[in-house]
Amino acid sequence: MNGILIIDKPGGMTSHDVVQYFRRVFDTSKVGHLGTLDPMATGVLPLCIGKATRVGQFFATSPKEYIGEIRFGFSTTTYDREGVPTGIEKPFVNSLEELLAAMTDLTGALDQTPPAYSAKKIGGVRSHDSARRGEVVENAPVRVEVTVFELTNFAPPPSSTIGFRVVCGGGTYVRSLAHDLGERLGCGAHLTSLRRLRSGDFGIEQAVPMEAAGKADVIPLDNLFQQWPSLVVSGQEERRVRQGNPISAGEGALEGEGFARILNKQGEFLAVAALERGWARPRVVLTSTTSVNAGGASIDTAENGN
Repeated sequence: MNGILIIDKPGGMTSHDVVQYFRRVFDTSKVGHLGTLDPMATGVLPLCIGKATRVGQFFATSPKEYIGEIRFGFSTTTYDREGVPTGIEKPFVNSLEELLAAMTDLTGALDQTPPAYSAKKIGGVRSHDSARRGEVVENAPVRVEVTVFELTNFAPPPSSTIGFRVVCGGGTYVRSLAHDLGERLGCGAHLTSLRRLRSGDFGIEQAVPMEAAGKADVIPLDNLFQQWPSLVVSGQEERRVRQGNPISAGEGALEGEGFARILNKQGEFLAVAALERGWARPRVVLTSTTSVNAGGASIDTAENGN
């Protein structure tokens, strides 16, 4: 079983919980996810299965699209509803115009500080592990890109909640956006719900509920990266590819830069290759007598904020 499975993650589970579930379902240890979702969050969670775990690095994981809800009045330790309030509740007294202006200020290229309760590592230790031990956590700001942060619903006091939509790059913490919005408005805020609608090339329309997903829902390895050019090989060239050696890309469309799929005449996906100055250089060989990975380590998980 080799391919990609797009899961509609339920709330209350970690992304690793979902990985463990499908390791049991498919009876394999080779399952990893692309882009972490917090336990509270739901929505698109792509899983790499079998040999697809070795090509996870080549999938686009941005942009990401979310919808959710923010409650004003107080911030929390985790920046979401699962945390402990950090102070007394303050009324939301801002106008709609002030709210929209604050959301606009949080759009574009931002230096964002990840939450203390996050998977970011400081000195090799995950931030949330230190925070749970009561240690002071000081995550360094990270440059992120927020393309869209728009209002979809506004419930004024006493509810003081908004619905929103966010489109952002990888590494953006939507929880931090909620927290920072509350700071700008002077009343505090925290995230109360979050649903991911898109992660790179994968959308909610492709996602399958976790408990309903099975082998028939896995997108086969041979169907992946079809937007790339393909190079068909046989004989000596196929043997060279299987051993991780470069081959001539030939003339025409493969003379440029980028990536290509290398297939044999039976249509088997042999390798992902980088195109460089007329050569196809295997980055990851998927079918070989000896394991070859010229481009880097296999993918188990990819950490991204939410």
